[in-house]
Parts: sequence; structure tokens; C-alpha cells
Amino acid sequence: MTIVQLEYLLAVVNFGSFSLAAERCFITQPSLSMQIKNLEEELGVMLLDRSKKPVMLTQAGMVVAERARETVRMFNSVYEDVSVLKGTIAGVLRLGVIPTIAPYLLPRMVQDFAHRCPDVHLEIKEMITPQIVRSMEHDEIDAAILAGGTCPEGITEDCLFDDKFYAYVSPQHKMYDRTNVRLEDLELKDMLLLSEGHCFRDQILDLCPSRSNNHASYYFESGSLETLMRIVDSSEFMTIIPEMAVPYVPAEHRSQIKPLAKGAVSRKIAVAVRRTYVKETIIKAMKESIVAVSHTLTV
Repeated sequence: MTIVQLEYLLAVVNFGSFSLAAERCFITQPSLSMQIKNLEEELGVMLLDRSKKPVMLTQAGMVVAERARETVRMFNSVYEDVSVLKGTIAGVLRLGVIPTIAPYLLPRMVQDFAHRCPDVHLEIKEMITPQIVRSMEHDEIDAAILAGGTCPEGITEDCLFDDKFYAYVSPQHKMYDRTNVRLEDLELKDMLLLSEGHCFRDQILDLCPSRSNNHASYYFESGSLETLMRIVDSSEFMTIIPEMAVPYVPAEHRSQIKPLAKGAVSRKIAVAVRRTYVKETIIKAMKESIVAVSHTLTV
């Protein structure tokens, strides 16, 4: 049994396909299949049900896969432990970031982190929260930056700072001339929303006292806050944006930004990891970078 065989097994489990696993592992499919077959012969059990699409673990395979995840994590942690002994921070950090944070935080955070940890290679994926949870369960990412309070049991969140909400209002909207917007005046029919799966969408829906499904001239959803804001600019609608997006709004559109009047409406920006995570020194350094640049994301 080798680490490589365990990594190949986990790749098939994660992608549900021998061909996709081979592609991600940069190996030919016959070679990957042979390594897993050798592992099964050594253990004397079938680990994968190849008749299912996607390929599924057998009962024995579930036990082996769980142990394989632990083994691979600990194997990879050896590099970090040696780096700590040498007084350096080195390795690879696989990071997931939700789309309502990535374009605003990452440009600042990555630069600071690269200065702190020049020997760490960052692999960043933009993904919505359900994808982050699945990727963590399959050990495809090491950590994530997301909205606090959105992860299930088994994933630990460390909330680092608050990110307030602001209304972004069309010049044609009835509330454009107001200095602020009250929560009780928010109407879903006037609101442009992110598509389903975005936790920011759910947080906005919770703000709206009116949950009517009656919409105005059209109904629009997007996976991008920037797209929603551009639609607001040329329509009579409004949307909600996080504070970290405000510095990126062009000066000619700043008058469309309205604070929410009733209390401190915000989300927590958190770093999430599995409870059994490794790479502690790298993730600690990343948190320090996030906190260091957070003041540049406030109004």
C-alpha cells in the first residue's frame, strides 16, 4: 500500500469517475485503474462499485477511504512540521472563497499574504458555500473564506471581522433621494438577487419584510454582485451589497449607496476549516493577512 494509491482512490471518490480522476492526477486512466486494482488485491476486498455512475464506494471502501483521508492529511503535514522546525512557512494552501468576498478581499489579502509567506503556494477556487462544504468533506480544499454561520457540524469557523450591508439604489428608484433605507421599506419585488446557492441571497431574503413573489417588469438573478449593480444602474431596481464592495464602486455611482438605517445589519467574515485540519501555521498566517487588510474594506 502506498500514499499514491490512497490519493488515487480518493480522487476517484471525489470525482466519481476514473477518467476525471486520472485527468486531475495527471496520469493515464489505465495506470490509475491498475494502482487501485493492486490496492484492492493487497487488501483482499473490492473498494469501488464500478457498475454505478458515478463510481461508488463499497462498504469496505468507505472504511478505507476514511482512513486514507486521515493518512494523506498527516503525510502532507510532515512538510509543514519540517518548515516550522526550520523557522519558515512553506507548502501549498488550497483555498475556497465565496463570490461575494473573492473580488473585494483577495486583491488586498493575496498581496499581504505573499509578503508574509513567500514560500507558500496559494491555490484559490471561487465557489458557493455548498460547494465549499462538499470540497472540504472530500479534502479538496484546506480552508475557506466565507460568511460566518453557514457551515454544518464538523467544520469550524473563526469569525474575523464584520461586513455591513448597504442598499445600492437605482437613480430611478423611489428611495434614491433618501439618506438611508429602512429595513421595513425593503420590498422583494424591487430587489435584484443573487442566484440560489449563494448565502448572501439568503441573508438578503431574511432582511425583506415583504416576501411577495410579485415582481415588477422583469425578474433577474445573477451569480455576480457586479452584474446586479450594473443592471440597477440602468433600471428602476435596487440590490444589497456588502461594505467591502463599496470602495470598488465608481465615484459617479457613490450617490446610489445608502446605509441601512435600522441597527447594524451585517455578516461575519470567517475562515472555515475542518476540525481535523492540518497546515495550522499557514492558515494562521492567512488569518493575520485578512485582519491586516480588513480596515481597507470599510467605508
